Amino acid sequence: MLTALFGAVESGVIYAIMALGVYLSFRVLDFPDLTVDGSFVTGGAVASIMIVNGSDPFVATMAALFAGFLAGCVTGILHTKGGINPLLSGILMMIALYSINLRIMGKPNVPLLAEETVITKIESWFASDWSILLFMLVVTLIIKFVTDLFLKTEVGLSLRAVGDNEGMVRSFSANTGWMKVLGLGLSNALVAFSGALVAQYNGFNDVGMGIGMIVIGLASVIIGEAVVGHSKIARATLAVVVGAILYRIIVTLALRIEFLDTGDMKLITAIIVIIALVLPKIIDRQKAASRKKKRLQQLGGKANA
Repeated sequence: MLTALFGAVESGVIYAIMALGVYLSFRVLDFPDLTVDGSFVTGGAVASIMIVNGSDPFVATMAALFAGFLAGCVTGILHTKGGINPLLSGILMMIALYSINLRIMGKPNVPLLAEETVITKIESWFASDWSILLFMLVVTLIIKFVTDLFLKTEVGLSLRAVGDNEGMVRSFSANTGWMKVLGLGLSNALVAFSGALVAQYNGFNDVGMGIGMIVIGLASVIIGEAVVGHSKIARATLAVVVGAILYRIIVTLALRIEFLDTGDMKLITAIIVIIALVLPKIIDRQKAASRKKKRLQQLGGKANA
């Protein structure tokens, strides 16, 4: 049980990078970007093929980041320059990436167990069971702090403004189109980077491993915000990291239930997201009803007096 939970935290830290990418598109830009399901695999595909062909795993992982950035930019261009609906532009890119990923990989699955990867290098550098967790935690926190700093810069503030009120930003003659392209590029760059690390962590890259990744990212964001809050940028990004780890722990514990198996993982994810979305609204309604009841009691007491 403890081993399973340790593995959940370990993978959760890596998936947190993907969740930060989803946070940029979903919360900052207010853009429902389904490209994530494809760009996650693109990152793994680029990194896997480069590693198999003898490239340094760190170079391959950085190349995956740039591939994800390109995929996100294309989605942004389809929406801003092509005038395609945001949801549809993400779906179109996701579908296109499925074929592109197969082209990159040459086959549906690329094994990495016999190759030198970032994970095997970390294990050789630090002879400890905690080495991967600590290394990935440092990488994730660095990305989190860089994201915090970026969103406080002039460009970052412009991205946040576009997500909050695009019409107002456009009224100041700002180019909201290219801001969206940049934001989606950065979002999918983080997603692809996470995909490259996950492929190396799992020891393979599969063309179907990105299915439902947007839902996992949203689950991480929603769970984190419910637990940690999102009043400030630094707190919101921390919530995403915490949410990704909690999500993995919840799934691991759910799969320990006797009548559930790994095939039910997507169902578990959907249930988690539904609960995370519905529960806060139910709690808010109960609080509002309680406040209303107290006000009525106070008014009744005053009337009797």
